[in-house]
Amino acid sequence: QVQLVESGGGLVQAGGSLRLSCAASGRTFSTVTVGWFRQAPGKEREFVAAVSVITLTAARIYYADSAKGRFTISRDNAKNTVYLQMNSLKPEDTAVYYCAADAQIATKAPLYHYWGQGTQVTVSS
Repeated sequence: QVQLVESGGGLVQAGGSLRLSCAASGRTFSTVTVGWFRQAPGKEREFVAAVSVITLTAARIYYADSAKGRFTISRDNAKNTVYLQMNSLKPEDTAVYYCAADAQIATKAPLYHYWGQGTQVTVSS
């Protein structure tokens, strides 16, 4: 069993930055895919970014088009934590951001086995 806890959300002005953290406990998740998703009110949950494992020293990273060039996903295996650095935030980035772990296809939310509780990100204009 894996428990995921997100942190780092908050209120920020457009153009600002936030760094979200996803800390895992229960087992190491250095060998599984970890993804970030978000859900805005009235909208479906959507993929943001993910990092999968190819080998112990190589990973593959995926970004939604909306995140490319602004968001960066990274992982610190020693801390069992994955980060999402978000820069140049826009009001349309406002959503609850969820961390998820362990999926065969990194961009598909239904395939993830473990989910965090989410952290709110609000970007004001």
